[in-house]
Amino acid sequence: MEENHLFPVFFKLEQLQVLVVGGGNVGTEKVNAILQNCPAARVTVVATWFAPELESLTAGFPNVTLVQKAFSCGDLFGKDLVIAATADKELNACIWEKAKASKVLINVADTPALCDFYLGSVVQKGNLKIAISTNGKSPTIAKRLKEVLNDAIPETLESVLQHLHTLRDRLKGDFNDKVKKLNELTSVLVSRDH
Repeated sequence: MEENHLFPVFFKLEQLQVLVVGGGNVGTEKVNAILQNCPAARVTVVATWFAPELESLTAGFPNVTLVQKAFSCGDLFGKDLVIAATADKELNACIWEKAKASKVLINVADTPALCDFYLGSVVQKGNLKIAISTNGKSPTIAKRLKEVLNDAIPETLESVLQHLHTLRDRLKGDFNDKVKKLNELTSVLVSRDH
């Protein structure tokens, strides 16, 4: 049976340089996902044209730059992550090839075999963020699980997180003592009696 061997990470996109190639619907979707998760993300979008939705989406984000031109190798210089989001499969494959040669992590939209990473469905309640991956198999399942978790996780969880953060800072003892105390306090979250 196949398993998901992806290693989940959360990037601090305000500290990285992101390149999105493609200004159409897919590019707009990817830029929107980035900005939803990190409004301070530093993103350069390169495309020969931009959908009006992308232009209006990015208008209020000073760290997003739209560059109207064809993709070239130089666009990868200084970039940490690349998302190829064009409708041209040959161009996407070329971007993948150039990114690999430059040792830049890349996601080629709708082409799992050409992805170093996937953009999962995300559930967020304040500081709690849960990313859902189906290993590229079914974005629809990930979307449905996102809906279920969004409904199941109470909005009040953010205040619980804040209180636990404050408590953690005040706890005395070594790391093991703090973990033990915090585990006792949060056991109510997984108790079968509640």
